[in-house]
Amino acid sequence: MDTLGAISTRFGFDLFKELKKTNDGNIFFSPVGLLTAIGMLLLGTRGATASQLEEVFHSEKGMKSSRTKAEENEVVRIKAEGKEIEKTEAIHQQFQKYLDYVEKYYHASLEPVDFVNAADESRKKINSWVESKTNERIKDLFPDGSISSSTKLVLVNTVYFKGQWDREFKKENTKEDKFWMNKSTSKSVQMMTQSHSFSFTFLEDLQAKILGIPYKNNDLSMFVLLPNDIDGLEKIIDKISPEKLVEWTSPGHMEERRVNLHLPRFEVEDSYDLEAVLAAMGMSDTFSEHKADYSGTSSLSGLQAQKFLHSSFVAVTEEGTEAAAATGIGFTVTSAPGHENVHCNHPFLFFIRHNESNSILFFGRFSSP
Repeated sequence: MDTLGAISTRFGFDLFKELKKTNDGNIFFSPVGLLTAIGMLLLGTRGATASQLEEVFHSEKGMKSSRTKAEENEVVRIKAEGKEIEKTEAIHQQFQKYLDYVEKYYHASLEPVDFVNAADESRKKINSWVESKTNERIKDLFPDGSISSSTKLVLVNTVYFKGQWDREFKKENTKEDKFWMNKSTSKSVQMMTQSHSFSFTFLEDLQAKILGIPYKNNDLSMFVLLPNDIDGLEKIIDKISPEKLVEWTSPGHMEERRVNLHLPRFEVEDSYDLEAVLAAMGMSDTFSEHKADYSGTSSLSGLQAQKFLHSSFVAVTEEGTEAAAATGIGFTVTSAPGHENVHCNHPFLFFIRHNESNSILFFGRFSSP
């Protein structure tokens, strides 16, 4: 199985390229959050459905084989003891086995709700839980009508992050500036500024810059990929690969440079129903009424994933970044000698990474204030 860093980078960039096909504006999501949810689903799937989900992790056969063997041993044990288990009891046992796995590997817990008799109350209860876990940043993850009496199981996953910059931007240096969405359209933003030493690299082939901005303790960093041209991002996205992102942002590739940094203060909040997007990425069986195989949860339960909702929020300010998930014309600034200039006044990519594992917690595009 690949490292989580490689998996999150590949999955994050592939998902971004799929989302941007139908989204011209800002994009922001949590690759690690989504991978956790997919991993939780994987524990309960079998057959082709499991194979499709395993492709996301590029996992080897070992995990699948050991799980199948354990399942076979369980059948042998039951037969050896000559027990005939009632259908409902078997379902409960299978569910408990599945939930024990979820709790063991993902520190998740079971929250009982009554979908049959109180579907909307259950929806509100789930939304309230998500809101509390994300410091009230993500509300109404499941909108009206998204949960009905036929709903059997809801997997809810949240990721919340609030980080302080290693060196805060001074608020007195924040000034109004223009952000160019394209060569003819701009909006006013509050542009934060600081001049300091940052990890930096210039990509000559792409005519773009990458900057690493560390958070306190340097465990996490935000990386910004800024093309030189106002409309340069769309031109170079097809030339970027997950492997190149890892290479470009590796310690051996970036170097410490004195940088005049101009970064807009911004917020992005969005929600995605990812069923169609994930199906297009090869996970179609997961949502198919006739093909989905959740027999790892219970061969008798008839489970099927009907929705895959993901909400995300990010706020970038002078103090740092708060993020949650459940994604100029005629204007130049003269740099001092020996200084690089990174003026984020047009569309750019950004991602927040855990440096030790290289895992991408959040990935986004900022293109519209």
